[in-house]
Amino acid sequence: MSEETAGTKNKTNMWARRKARRALAQAAYQWQVNKTAVLQLRREFGEKALDKADAEFFADILTLMVRHVEEVDAQLAPLLDRSGEQLDVVERGILRLAATELNHRIDVPYSVVINEYVELTKTFGAQDAYKYVNGVLDRLAQSVRSIEVAANQGR
Repeated sequence: MSEETAGTKNKTNMWARRKARRALAQAAYQWQVNKTAVLQLRREFGEKALDKADAEFFADILTLMVRHVEEVDAQLAPLLDRSGEQLDVVERGILRLAATELNHRIDVPYSVVINEYVELTKTFGAQDAYKYVNGVLDRLAQSVRSIEVAANQGR
């Protein structure tokens, strides 16, 4: 594969993942509010929101988030200034998704995870919620991806 083809493929993958994360934010909201089953969410979002998105990535992160929600909540708890239940449902879902991705998808750089979910918070969250989400995710990345963060700061 030529370098140009690889660059185009990576850019396509980036946009497909971005679209999947947008659908994930919506699915996490729906799961938290209505306790909609993961299979139902995959069906619903697969029909419309995942057109040209990375559907496999969507299914992977959503399934992992639901499966590990207690672990993720426990991991986030010391980084929050209030209980997770007191967080706005949008921000709580975004933090859960980002934590899941930081924990389980080490193929995605931590800085990409943080940036993507901060942007989603700007889109779906309260006015300045992105600042809070950014701070929490930055501290989480220092814990979960300490070697990667240290290497990045050394540049």
